[in-house]
Amino acid sequence: MIGKAVHIGVDLALLSAFLAGVKRNTGLTVDYDAFGDEYPNLKYYSNKYLQVGEQLFDFTAAYLTTSDYFKRK
Repeated sequence: MIGKAVHIGVDLALLSAFLAGVKRNTGLTVDYDAFGDEYPNLKYYSNKYLQVGEQLFDFTAAYLTTSDYFKRK
């Protein structure tokens, strides 16, 4: 049970980091106005979720710049 929860958590973190990469490279982001006003908590928590992805993306990029196995072109 715990293993499945960890697996789902890692999948959600990877998806959030992927969406952060899409935002950085294309400028596309979530249109919060499409949610409407029916679900105010949905807007808040989805924004928090995407912020976690951006932090994960930044951490990964910073870590990889110090690695000997990656270089900028």
